[in-house]
Amino acid sequence: MINFAATNNLSMERIKLHDKYFRPFISSEKISHAIGEVAKKLNNDYKEREAPLFLAVLNGSFMFAAHLLERLDFTCEISFIKLSSYSGTSSTGAVKEVLGLVSPVKGREVIVIEDIVDTGLTLQHFLTKIEAHNPADVKIAACLVKPMAFKADYIVDFSCFSIPNDFVVGYGLDYDGLGRNSSDIYKLAE
Repeated sequence: MINFAATNNLSMERIKLHDKYFRPFISSEKISHAIGEVAKKLNNDYKEREAPLFLAVLNGSFMFAAHLLERLDFTCEISFIKLSSYSGTSSTGAVKEVLGLVSPVKGREVIVIEDIVDTGLTLQHFLTKIEAHNPADVKIAACLVKPMAFKADYIVDFSCFSIPNDFVVGYGLDYDGLGRNSSDIYKLAE
């Protein structure tokens, strides 16, 4: 995992989404490299196992999930869930399950794919539901982790970047619906 305490020297331009400006933070090249490192770990850990189930948390993880899974060299299944607790730039604290679990998980190894883990409480809510279905094992793979904001009681097993408690957009992450389509990650300009 790479720790980004300061902004990288990127050639990207500042962007405006709705009423806020965002400045460059993590380039697509650095994201790609970090995903390759996570994929190597997963390939090593799961090469001898029977088809784990990846559960990608929508909407934010769609890019990370696609780029991660295309680098895996073992058989796996992917399904999608949709959870929400954000409004604007802050968490509401109330978890909404918009698209629930449809794939059977009993006795299976499950890897939940998240775009970002900040407080971790939204995912913790969902992990409780997964555990009730008796999976063999549950692991977490996240593109971004905010250790200073984390309040949950689980471990993020695979991650690309550890970042400060800044609001970020791009690479699947949004600000009120905008910014998801950027291949780079930006953080809110002060």
